[in-house]
Amino acid sequence: MNEPRWLITHALLVNEGRRFHADLRIRNGRIEQIGHGLAARSDEHVIDASGLWLLPGMIDSQVHFREPGLTHKGDIGSESRAAVAGGITSFMEMPNTRPPAITIETLEAKYARAAEVAAANYAFYLGATNDNLDQIRRIDPTRVPGLKIFMGASTGNMLVDNPDTLDAIFREAPCTIITHCEDTPMIDANVAAARARHGDDIPVELHGELRSREACLKSTRLALELARRHGSSLHVLHLSTAEELELFAAGPIEHKRITAETCVHFLHFDSRDYLRRGALIKCNPAIKLASDRAAIVRALAEGRIDVLATDHAPHTLQEKAQSYAASPSGLPLVQHALQCALERVFDGDLALTTLVERFAHAAAKRYRIRDRGFLREGAFADLVLVDPNRSQLVRREDTLSRCGWSPFEGDTFRASVHSTFVNGRRVWHAGAFDQPASPMRLEFDAQ
Repeated sequence: MNEPRWLITHALLVNEGRRFHADLRIRNGRIEQIGHGLAARSDEHVIDASGLWLLPGMIDSQVHFREPGLTHKGDIGSESRAAVAGGITSFMEMPNTRPPAITIETLEAKYARAAEVAAANYAFYLGATNDNLDQIRRIDPTRVPGLKIFMGASTGNMLVDNPDTLDAIFREAPCTIITHCEDTPMIDANVAAARARHGDDIPVELHGELRSREACLKSTRLALELARRHGSSLHVLHLSTAEELELFAAGPIEHKRITAETCVHFLHFDSRDYLRRGALIKCNPAIKLASDRAAIVRALAEGRIDVLATDHAPHTLQEKAQSYAASPSGLPLVQHALQCALERVFDGDLALTTLVERFAHAAAKRYRIRDRGFLREGAFADLVLVDPNRSQLVRREDTLSRCGWSPFEGDTFRASVHSTFVNGRRVWHAGAFDQPASPMRLEFDAQ
């Protein structure tokens, strides 16, 4: 099958700190040429992108696509299709599936499944447990993005709470360690106290207090102490509090061994939204105060937070409608993540070049992703065309995630995703799927 060939003209390219008008040629799945006044060839499809922004596709380094074991909520196929509709061209998926990806064999089974059904480029983390150090030692860092440690409550036996095990993992892991940081005993004590006051009717608006800032801060400090003790490469996920931000340094990601990430919902929601959205915005770590939200946006702008991701984690509406304690944590986010983040650009809180750095360049640098994350000649043509003048109302009936709902329902975003290219194929265009996807397994340069 001949790969489609494209010439995108008159676009505003945003890449590596610059905004500039240019044309971009795609051939054999890669960016062949960037320049001005490129002449169309007879075998090319030409797109006049006047008025559109051309960005590198978003690399979402934190998703939960629920396969295997929880596919009534979503699977690799359904959730990656929702992702490309939102301008995400590559994803890295977490290990807390059923069974969890805690052996090299279960990890490779997920890769094999993604090769059959994914719509975007893919990678999968190995998960740490209290007893799988032998598997951790087998990680090939050119084939796996990193090792995920839940230093807070998680599925099955994936909570790593043995101090000796944690020390050994930070000492011996052959790759970047990615951590979810919340202190489980503190959270359990908070929930027990709330249950004593409220019985089974704990108000959901207490979620940010029960999964408290103190629990986040204590666990994050522990991860940083272990990483500094052993010289580990550490990436701390989904920062949610202003206090945690003070633990991280601003500056270029290339010079850091310890880095931080936040997620799009922490830029958009705060504790006031629990009254309107309820358990639909219940997630771990919890959405907290408006002051935390403002501090997170500032930290993203100044480079104290390095990477922006989603933590996409779908659940059904029936599951979310249960009591506070029974309702699961997690939000479906990939379809509108880029639009949500762009709201901070329209508000003047983030420069567009900074946002592109955080959602594409920084992930490519942090994980050493080969030939992706930039608008460069020779790189894979993972691209998104954004229409900054076409707003979009988020409606339930337009949701592509299998769970069938969005926490953004009723919100209007000021930009829309015009087209998404994955390896040079236009997979999404004008509100519909276009060409069949031909995604690849992400490859990583050696550490």
